[in-house]
Amino acid sequence: MQASSTTDRPGATAADTIAIGVFAGEEPPDGAPTQMRELLASGEASGTFKSLGLAHADGKRWLAVGLGERAELSPETVRSAAAVASERAREIATRTLCWQVPAGADGVHAEQLATALVEGTMLANYRFERFKSTPGGDGSEPKSKPLEALLLSAPDQLGDAVARAAVIAEAVNSARDLQNRPANDLTPTALAEHAAALATQLPALEVEVEGRDGIEARGMGAFAAVAKGSEQEPALITLRYDGPRAEGPALGFVGKAVTFDSGGISLKPGAKMAEMKFDMSGGAAVIEAAGAVARLQLPVRLVAVIGATENLPSGRSMKPGDIVRASNGKTIEVNNTDAEGRLVLADCLCHALAEGAERIVDVATLTGAVIIALGSTYAGLMSNDDEFAARVSAVGERAGETVWRLPLHREYAELVKGTYADLNNAPEARKAGTIVAGTFLSNFVGDVPWAHLDIAGSAWDLGRPYASKGASGYGVRLLVELARSYSAVAG
Repeated sequence: MQASSTTDRPGATAADTIAIGVFAGEEPPDGAPTQMRELLASGEASGTFKSLGLAHADGKRWLAVGLGERAELSPETVRSAAAVASERAREIATRTLCWQVPAGADGVHAEQLATALVEGTMLANYRFERFKSTPGGDGSEPKSKPLEALLLSAPDQLGDAVARAAVIAEAVNSARDLQNRPANDLTPTALAEHAAALATQLPALEVEVEGRDGIEARGMGAFAAVAKGSEQEPALITLRYDGPRAEGPALGFVGKAVTFDSGGISLKPGAKMAEMKFDMSGGAAVIEAAGAVARLQLPVRLVAVIGATENLPSGRSMKPGDIVRASNGKTIEVNNTDAEGRLVLADCLCHALAEGAERIVDVATLTGAVIIALGSTYAGLMSNDDEFAARVSAVGERAGETVWRLPLHREYAELVKGTYADLNNAPEARKAGTIVAGTFLSNFVGDVPWAHLDIAGSAWDLGRPYASKGASGYGVRLLVELARSYSAVAG
């Protein structure tokens, strides 16, 4: 989908459908045709949040889109309203949709609204049909076709914000493509090939891929132990980016990419095991965020590390009770082979430090406990640095990917102490599962400011109008906004 902006009035554009936001209890803005006003007066349309009404005037379709109360307007409400409007526009065979950017409320700027409109429309327009034999999936024509173009009309020029939002939304949808691919298609090798292809497209992005031998040669005994059970070659993927006039600390993005997690010897229950293809969601977010940072040419330094492997049971698999050694020398008792993500991340965090990262965020579908605690509304945040945690939380709020900080009290450190080794990957006491996992990871970042994001509740089936079912691409927008916060363009 092409996204652009104009200062022309919506009715003067070439769009075949025009969307106009309507606030509860208010008249529609200037530019709305009489037919739309009549719909509102009759009650067929309203300003109720996410309500829709369709009118025809001047050879165009006009969508009245409810925005709710003006005082409650936010980028997230606009993102959701744009998504429902996008779905209706598809149903009526829209090719080019023009949004009249609504007048904001206190503290909500036009650029924020434009960004939300682009993201909500492009994310809702996403479809994963890689394995459909026909566009409709059942031999029939699809019920609706994707929008071809999005145009934003506003008094002021919003071209930069629209272009930036389109790049980020495309990166989110690319991450969703990776997430939605099944494990027999998206192997660790295939993920590494995707990262390499991305670097080929973006000369500023460098890539290095190492397989099983390289991982073992680096002393990554924790990562290597997880990979032992699968015949598929694991991949340590490192992406590097040095932006123009880069200033500030070198950022490290670290992603867990277990392309299928059966639990290993500690086998998961069969119910919903198919969803464990999504256990690479953190890695997908990191790869595509790095690509977006490079496309936007942000003036930052970035190293992105992705640990890709399968976790399967076999005669070679690590076993409960095994002891492995991570690349920083710490030894780990493997009490449960289904707590494998933290083993992969342990070595990847060490690698990010070795590559010079001065601020690190890791993104992982790490624990089911975070779903019980926070559902899909927030990702779990744990950090060893208050200032960095506050920054991550703030950029998540701006990006519409909210996080909730959980504590890393020193008493939790006692829970991850090993009996026969330095650490225990899965304490038998089922206490504070999400926090314990974060506490475990804190042993591999030294004194560098670090934030751990547990996205197990947010990576798929997010339940929002722009990402209801399947992969959500969660984390891409937050990571790019974090990079922007360290760059001059953040404003």
